[in-house]
Amino acid sequence: MSDLIVKAGSFTFKARLETALAPKTCARFMTMLPYRTKIIHVRWSGEGCWIPLGEQEMGFPIENATSYPAPGQFLFYPGGFSEAEILLAYGGVCFASKLGQLAGNHFLTITDNLDKVATLGKKTLWEGAQDISFELA
Repeated sequence: MSDLIVKAGSFTFKARLETALAPKTCARFMTMLPYRTKIIHVRWSGEGCWIPLGEQEMGFPIENATSYPAPGQFLFYPGGFSEAEILLAYGGVCFASKLGQLAGNHFLTITDNLDKVATLGKKTLWEGAQDISFELA
């Protein structure tokens, strides 16, 4: 079952909220929907793209945290050592900031068109920021 539709660049993905593993993170993200912004390539983490959220307080704890998301997994970092952000892995990632390694909450997983996630990542790397939106399925 897919909970969200993620449109990024020219691609559309179905995605599952990880409500059993990251309930507070998912609940906070749901308050942001529908969410439209830009996604840019990461600076320190490897093969990933991110949405910087600045210094705003996200109001959820660390849960289901990892530094090594698999391709198609989204992490939501609530801030603290670095600014709040959402990260999408498209290849090998060690989630980090200029201050060093971080752990983010794995809260959303792409469930179809996974083969297109790397294409999106490379497009973002070479062509720059891409539009991205998250909506209920």
